[in-house]
Amino acid sequence: MSTNISLKHINKLAIPALIAGVAEPILSITDTAIVGNLTENATESLAAVGIVGTFISMLIWVLGQTRSAISSIVSQYVGSDNLQKVKNLPAQAIFITTGISIFIILGTYPFADSIFRLYNASDLILNYSVEYYQIRVFGFPFTLFTFAIFGTFRGLQNTFYPMIIAIVGASVNIVLDVILVYGIEGYIPAMNIKGAAYASVIAQMLMAIISAYYLLKKTDIPLRFSFPFNKEINRFLIMILNLFVRTLALNITLYFASSFSTSYGKEYIAAYTIAINLWFLGAFIIDGYASAGNILSGKLLGGKEYGKLLTLSNKLMKYGVILGVILAATGTIFYNFIGHVFTQEEAVLIQFYNIFWIILAMQPLCAIAFIFDGMFKGLGKMKVLRNVLLMATFLVFLPVLFLLDSLDYKLFGIFIAFTFWVIARGLPLIIKFRQEFLPLSEKQ
Repeated sequence: MSTNISLKHINKLAIPALIAGVAEPILSITDTAIVGNLTENATESLAAVGIVGTFISMLIWVLGQTRSAISSIVSQYVGSDNLQKVKNLPAQAIFITTGISIFIILGTYPFADSIFRLYNASDLILNYSVEYYQIRVFGFPFTLFTFAIFGTFRGLQNTFYPMIIAIVGASVNIVLDVILVYGIEGYIPAMNIKGAAYASVIAQMLMAIISAYYLLKKTDIPLRFSFPFNKEINRFLIMILNLFVRTLALNITLYFASSFSTSYGKEYIAAYTIAINLWFLGAFIIDGYASAGNILSGKLLGGKEYGKLLTLSNKLMKYGVILGVILAATGTIFYNFIGHVFTQEEAVLIQFYNIFWIILAMQPLCAIAFIFDGMFKGLGKMKVLRNVLLMATFLVFLPVLFLLDSLDYKLFGIFIAFTFWVIARGLPLIIKFRQEFLPLSEKQ
């Protein structure tokens, strides 16, 4: 059966995926906005949320790649009309990744102080970082569980249920953030930064429960782990290994950016926290179309529809750039308003406004990089993604960062390095994609 790649169908997948994808950065952005407006030690609290958010994002992205691997395999089997052959794969993938997450909790919880010293945190920022992390880390297995189910739904060409789950989770997190951070006089004491951590964990638990419900009620995919392992488990694990290495490279980028920001002073790390969370938000919005590329490219590859695969890439690139321009324009219109949503500290705002324009200018470039990133995940070409990100991190980002740091560019240097890094991620993927699939489409 021919795969539909009309704008209407792409939007049917992309818009719910966009909304679902925004849930994770909204959890962090909500914490950032609520904590940044505390009446006491707001800058230190904001810095701690930023540091811990960077580390937790690393953990989630390293193991959360199961979403892409499951989506790729399931969508390819949907395209070849052989879904029955991989029905037990999602449960096995969930068992493996959530099991690993338990060991990560046990391995990091006692050493939180040492971990955040590596991010140059000290004194009150260090204390807050440890407090915040030792609560938030317990949401880690629930997030991985939810991500794996999201990947299964994506493979089934369904982004509607993940959207519903994400909306509920994000809404609950916002409400609980306000209640637990600030408290309700006479009923609930103000927990400050701990309250933000508890709100996130509760929201993540709820999302996991709803995810399981929808998968069991709306599909015939089981959640019970069983032997023997599916024949695709080896390919799944190789994908995960390649994505693991790739994600380590990604988080080396984020580690150096966060560490350098912290070393410049508390105003800089606070401004960086706001900026990077807004950058993540833009990335996850664009990820809606990257998700559509992920979902459809796997199905098209499974059905050997190479001509449509090329057409899809051209359409998604155009839509992504348009979306990136819209994001940049929106940010420009509300430029002065946005910073004040997160903090009233003048020293922090000065540093933030110095570099916010770079984040806005990056959006169309990010769109191209993220969309082809999503398509290569759908195609199952994780080795290519691994090699491109290793090159972008070690041959582009780090040299530019160290050069600009030596010139005392500070946050400006960090986000210029990010810009070159994004270009180095996107351009090779476009070239590789066209080299491989243009000849195949011409043969059909």
